[in-house]
Amino acid sequence: MKKIAIIGRPNVGKSSLFNRLVKNRDAITSDLAGTTRDVKRRTTVIMNKEVQLLDTGGLDKGCELFDKIKEMSLKAAYKADIILYMVDGKGLPEEEDKKLFYELQAMGKDMALVVNKIDNDKMKEKLWEYYEFGTDAIFGISVSHNRNTVELLDWIASKVPDSDIVKDDDEEEEDDINIIEPETNDEDFFANVAEKDEDDDGFTYWDEDEMDGVIIDDTIFGNNDRIKEFDEEDVDHIKIAIIGRTNVGKSSLLNALLGEERSVVSSVAGTTIDPIDETVQYKDKQITFVDTAGLRRRGRILGIEKYALMRTTEMLENSNMALIVLDASEPFMDLDEKIAGLVDSNRLASIIVLNKWDISKREEHDKIIKEVRDRFKFLAYAPIITLSAKSHLRVDKLHDMILEINANYSQRIPTSKINEVIEKALRRHTLPSVSGQVIRIYYGTQYETRPPKIAIVMNKPSGLHFTYRRYLTNKMREAFNFTGTPLLFKAKKKGEK
Repeated sequence: MKKIAIIGRPNVGKSSLFNRLVKNRDAITSDLAGTTRDVKRRTTVIMNKEVQLLDTGGLDKGCELFDKIKEMSLKAAYKADIILYMVDGKGLPEEEDKKLFYELQAMGKDMALVVNKIDNDKMKEKLWEYYEFGTDAIFGISVSHNRNTVELLDWIASKVPDSDIVKDDDEEEEDDINIIEPETNDEDFFANVAEKDEDDDGFTYWDEDEMDGVIIDDTIFGNNDRIKEFDEEDVDHIKIAIIGRTNVGKSSLLNALLGEERSVVSSVAGTTIDPIDETVQYKDKQITFVDTAGLRRRGRILGIEKYALMRTTEMLENSNMALIVLDASEPFMDLDEKIAGLVDSNRLASIIVLNKWDISKREEHDKIIKEVRDRFKFLAYAPIITLSAKSHLRVDKLHDMILEINANYSQRIPTSKINEVIEKALRRHTLPSVSGQVIRIYYGTQYETRPPKIAIVMNKPSGLHFTYRRYLTNKMREAFNFTGTPLLFKAKKKGEK
């Protein structure tokens, strides 16, 4: 499959073109320079031919962060088969653009100069100024108005072999030519998002006084059943969100897990904006890691970070495991607990990762572990691993831990085994009566996996006190390996669905 890199300086429309080509608003776009930082990869179809598209950060220089972004972008260009070098057609050709264009052109790859923001016919005259770049492959387009893109698509398709065709020639080509036409432009779209009521935007965890929806016990009963459904047959694909506050080392951990520099790492808080995902094969499993934007308190969210945080919540909803990254070299914060509460409320399998262990006070190991357990009681089932993403200390152990927890998260316990545990629990401690009425449990059965869900069938579901629920949970965990996974119960009457 051919790789196509979209390269250029900041704010020329690279991410907007990327979104149109993948037919989805995948990459965050804004007028702020440096919005795109990591290289985003997506597979798409252009003129019936399958390609991998790479959206890169702006080729700018200055601070440590922008230097890192430029380095990652150029690496993507060197690995690509086709390069689309984008410039802003509203201005004059820049000497820096020419220099970068000639440098990339010298690699001998198929390369086109894409002059964006040619929004009307009058502006086409400006294209003549760009022929001094010394290439005939010049395309004047307007991504925001979806103008003159067909010639560019034809050129790209001509550079991709017929072996990559994914549809028959007689099928409609409308989707290939009319690259997704949004009802509004990106600015209107995000303006509409920003108008949402803060109380309804899913960010209740930023309140400092209290955290709505934190589950103190890891057993969920009754109607509070909002668990994301997953394909039980897809147990070989593990979707993992790497989550934590800013500057705890999430991007460094992703790079260490992949064994390559995939995500930009810098000392600048909030370096990661767009969630970056990468899939690897480990043993017989497919693991997709997603490096999410660092989370802050509501009052400290700046500009495009709000959209980044919305993407993070979407990633959590579509994951089935989370790595909760904490900075072991400094005191834990209330925000760490609130972020971990997001994982619990999404009913995800989880691992608590104590990062930066190489610079922490390791002689206080027991004290640090105890503090984690005290602070994160609602994640008592989550194992803790101490590591250093920077030095790769114990990172190799994390892969096998992920497979073990996925097995626990996906397991189905036979009904007979479940009822043996319930019977023993009842013999040891009988259910208390309610208003003189005897409360009976008839049987229990698992009705779903990922996470495991168990139905408790009884004569009076409301009579199951929360202390007895916790007692049953503990007995189930003693009998079966549910390490790393929440265990969900639903009390119901006979015949009730």
